[in-house]
Amino acid sequence: MTDQDAAEEQSTDAAVDAEDVESAPDDVDAADIDLDDVTDGETADQELVERVADSDPEAIAQELTALRNRADSLESQVESLDEEAAELEEKLKRKQAEFQNYKKRMKKRREEEKQRATEDLVTRILDVRDNLERALEQDEDAEIRAGVESTLRQLDDVLAAENVEVIDPQPGEDVDPTQHQVLARVESDEDSGAIADVHRPGYEMAEKVLREAQVTVSDEE
Repeated sequence: MTDQDAAEEQSTDAAVDAEDVESAPDDVDAADIDLDDVTDGETADQELVERVADSDPEAIAQELTALRNRADSLESQVESLDEEAAELEEKLKRKQAEFQNYKKRMKKRREEEKQRATEDLVTRILDVRDNLERALEQDEDAEIRAGVESTLRQLDDVLAAENVEVIDPQPGEDVDPTQHQVLARVESDEDSGAIADVHRPGYEMAEKVLREAQVTVSDEE
């Protein structure tokens, strides 16, 4: 090669390098290229290629089969869990429906028991009313006090059977606002503020006041 040929070849190489630089994208920045990433990616790809090349095809096939079987097993477990969740949800709905029906039955039963209890009480009171009516049917000159007293005792027995107690305070006792209704303040021999007299007795049932006793209270001097 002559000196002139060598000079022309160098000139041609320089022109090619200049064209490469000119054709490169303007937005490429050397700082944006991470050589480590490029190297790591190439290394991983190379390792994968080498592993496949060095591995027995049968072993690779077995491994792929095992992965597929595992994927199928996981999918089957997911389907089983979905079915179990649906079954539990259905059971919950049935239990809720059964509980609502139970509440309705208990409410109806309590109403029926209350109705039967009321019917029984009314039936016993009717006997008392019959006795009072018989006493009034007697002649005007007839002595009916004994019959009325007997009827009153019968009525008291009916009330006692229902756990009804009489609130009948004695004069001189302190006033209990939960059981006594003060009608008026009057002059009396009792201490000031104490019960002077009972106008009407009260009644309580199962520690609940059905009717307060009406009383008068000794006035302050």
